[in-house]
Amino acid sequence: MTLPIALTCGDPAGVGPELSVKAWQKLGTQLAFFWIGDPRHLPAGSAHILIDDPSEAPRATRQGLPVLAHPFPEPAAPGRPEPRNAQAIIDSISRAVHLVQSGAASALCTAPINKKALQDGAGFRHPGHTEYLAALAGVDRVVMMLACDALRVVPTTIHIPLQDVAKMLTAELLRDTLRITEAELKSKFGVTKPRLAVAGLNPHAGEGGKMGLQERDLIAPVLENLRAEGMLIDGPLSADTMFHTQARQNYDAAICMYHDQALIPIKTLDFDHGVNVTLGLPFIRTSPDHGTAFDIAGRGIARPSSLIKALEMAAKMVRLTAQTTP
Repeated sequence: MTLPIALTCGDPAGVGPELSVKAWQKLGTQLAFFWIGDPRHLPAGSAHILIDDPSEAPRATRQGLPVLAHPFPEPAAPGRPEPRNAQAIIDSISRAVHLVQSGAASALCTAPINKKALQDGAGFRHPGHTEYLAALAGVDRVVMMLACDALRVVPTTIHIPLQDVAKMLTAELLRDTLRITEAELKSKFGVTKPRLAVAGLNPHAGEGGKMGLQERDLIAPVLENLRAEGMLIDGPLSADTMFHTQARQNYDAAICMYHDQALIPIKTLDFDHGVNVTLGLPFIRTSPDHGTAFDIAGRGIARPSSLIKALEMAAKMVRLTAQTTP
């Protein structure tokens, strides 16, 4: 029997709790997962079942959302993050990682957190979820992938100002990003021979040096070296020609140089169903591609489609990983 997926509560003042219930209502017994959080933070009257161990989740899900209780010091008010709950949010993530690494859960799916709320309430020192997970796993470098049915994109640099991208973009960073992406496409997505398309940093991919030198001096040499190792890589390409329907048939993932270069096309193509996947961890981690949405929390209007896709993708990755593991 496949182990259940661990779903963290995220910031309980956000939309995470209500979306978790909606995801259970949609998925029912199709996909076994359990929620880690304080039952008081779930919407009033929602069907949930307290469990003592993740192994109870597949049976409990027939009656309600399986909940592995993780007590918080304070109640949660929709849209109003509570600083005294910050450490419990952090600890719930750590607990979930332990359950996955110990073999009690098959994968990790995380509901959104708010970094500022965690910094203000608990001195959270990590830039975000991804970096904290890497630290818990003892991994030096991870890669963020955004995926939907139509496209997979990977930003090489992530949450930094645009003015800092050129100086933060290094040959080592690009090389590691490409290698991690190729390896994870093979091991967790079942792509036998991954094809990677790499965007340039500058307009028209530098146009031979007239619009920037990074393509010629940094990106192209890295790609040439990796091609010599046997990787299937196209680029550097002009980013404005990479994402139309015909172009997307030529690669399994697009490697972009900065955040918006990657996220604008995928959110344009499929805003409601994008999934955030962390590559390079020793376990599977997915997340909905949206934030805490404090402005609409508790109003019942938040759409669960991205969380549902994140859970479904995690389950699919579990199956594919099992097939590719010797």
